[in-house]
Amino acid sequence: MQIKYVIVLVVAVAVVVAVVASLRTRRKDIRKVGYMMDALEDGELNFRFKDSNRFNRTLNRIRTIFEKQRQAHEQDSWTKLIRVLTHEIMNTVSPIASLSDAMAKSVDEDGRSELDIKAGLETISDSSKNLIEFVQTYRQLSGVAKPVRKALVLQELIEHVISLNSEYATSCSAVCSYRPEEPDLMIYADEGQISQIFINLIKNALQAGAKHIDISAKMGQDDEVIIIVANDGAPIPVESQEQIFVPFFTTKKEGSGIGLALARQIMRNHNGSIDLDCSDASRTAFRIVFR
Repeated sequence: MQIKYVIVLVVAVAVVVAVVASLRTRRKDIRKVGYMMDALEDGELNFRFKDSNRFNRTLNRIRTIFEKQRQAHEQDSWTKLIRVLTHEIMNTVSPIASLSDAMAKSVDEDGRSELDIKAGLETISDSSKNLIEFVQTYRQLSGVAKPVRKALVLQELIEHVISLNSEYATSCSAVCSYRPEEPDLMIYADEGQISQIFINLIKNALQAGAKHIDISAKMGQDDEVIIIVANDGAPIPVESQEQIFVPFFTTKKEGSGIGLALARQIMRNHNGSIDLDCSDASRTAFRIVFR
C-alpha cells in the first residue's frame, strides 16, 4: 500500500510541476505577444526572439512578414515621390535650358539677336520662380513642426472650422454640418495643425462641387476617436485613389498637391491616421483616427 501511495504522490507532484511549468511558459508567451504587439504598433521591428521553440519561431515569422510589407510600402512610396519630383523639376528646368541655349546661339558677334531677349529672360525668370516655389513647398512638407498638444473639445474645434469656411461654402451653395454620435468627445492634439486638416478637407470637397459636407464622430472599440468627413462632390478617380497622399500628386489644375500628404504627416505625428474610406458616385469619405 505504501508503494502505491508513493507512486500516486510522485505522479501528483509530476503533474503539478508540469502544470506550473506550463503556466509559467504560457505567461512568458503572453508577455512576448504583448511586447510584439506594442512594437508593431509603434512601427518598431528591430526585435527577434531566440529560435528555441516553435512558438518563438512563429513570432519571428510574423515579424519578418511585417518587415517585408513595410519595406515594400516604403519603396513604393519613395518611387512615387521620386517620380513626381522628377516630373515637376524637369517640367521647370527643361524650358530654362532650352531657351537659354536658343538665346545664346541667336546672338551674333555684334551682340544682336534674332530673338526677343527681354521676353526670353522674363520666361526664364518666371520658370525659376516656379521652381523656387516648388522647393519651398517641399520644405513645408518635410518640416512639419512637432505638435503642441492640449485637450480639445472636438465639437468646439470643428464648429470653429466650419465657421471659418462658412462664407466660401455659402458662395458654393453648400452646407457643412457636424454630427457627433456621442456627446463631449475630446482629443489631445495640436489645435492649429488639426484645424488645418479639416480646413483642407472642406476646401477640397467644395472644389469638387459638394453641396453637403457631413462630419461625424464617435468612440471606437479601443477608445479611439473616429471622425468621418464625407461629401457628395465628384468622386476621386479610381486610378488616383492610391496616390492622393503622395506629395505633389494632385488631380486639380491648380494646387500644390501637398494638402493630403501634409495631413497624413500631421496625423502620424499625433500617433493617429487619416485614410480615404471610400469615393464613389454617392459620396467621398475620409476617416481620421485619434488613438
